[in-house]
Amino acid sequence: MRISRVYVDHALPTGSEVSLDSRASRYLTQVLRLRAGDRLILFNGDGNDIEAELLSCDKRGCSAHLLRITSSESPPSLAIHLAIGISRGERMDYALQKSVELGVQSITPLITERTVVQLKGDRITQRTAHWQGIVASACEQSGRSILPDLSMPTELTTWLARSQGGFMLHHAAENGFAAFPAPTTQTTLLIGPEGGLTEHERALATASGFEAVRMGPRVMRTETAPVAAIAAIQTLWGDFR
Repeated sequence: MRISRVYVDHALPTGSEVSLDSRASRYLTQVLRLRAGDRLILFNGDGNDIEAELLSCDKRGCSAHLLRITSSESPPSLAIHLAIGISRGERMDYALQKSVELGVQSITPLITERTVVQLKGDRITQRTAHWQGIVASACEQSGRSILPDLSMPTELTTWLARSQGGFMLHHAAENGFAAFPAPTTQTTLLIGPEGGLTEHERALATASGFEAVRMGPRVMRTETAPVAAIAAIQTLWGDFR
């Protein structure tokens, strides 16, 4: 039987007893239906999986005894950074979830000219916290122990000013990924929101060192594009080989 994996946002020193946060406790009691005495794997994003035994677990909260490190995740041979225009609701959630499952190392949500989601004030913090939960859940499901870094939403022009280039998806580009030499240790993938990047934004990205690439003859939705592109990158140059 597969043992459950749960993300917690605090230190996990082996041999100690820890109290689990409200998110983890709700998940253990309401979703997994675990009880005192059950075993599980805890991780905090630092790369280690820790086997633990639940000491208590009810609606008031859970505590666990940390037994031993069972595995450690190594950094990938090719680190992929995803910079993606913010899309609405479940589309953005899906894009982030599947990108984490496919192995991205870091993510930057971008505010572009065609971004329709209005994020101001507390909404930025709330939405980022929601996306962080999506990232953590995707790591729980996919067996990842290193939590991808999720940046706060950033204006595209601000982000481009400090970027070092990479690949930009555009359905009318001349070449696919296979036409370019393999990146060495890291690469960046830029994808627009619903409606894509504007001509002006593509020109800015090109001036910042981004190469336009296409994913075949079809136009993909913003939540489909990162899944296909990351899979292609991992197959050509990453850990799908």
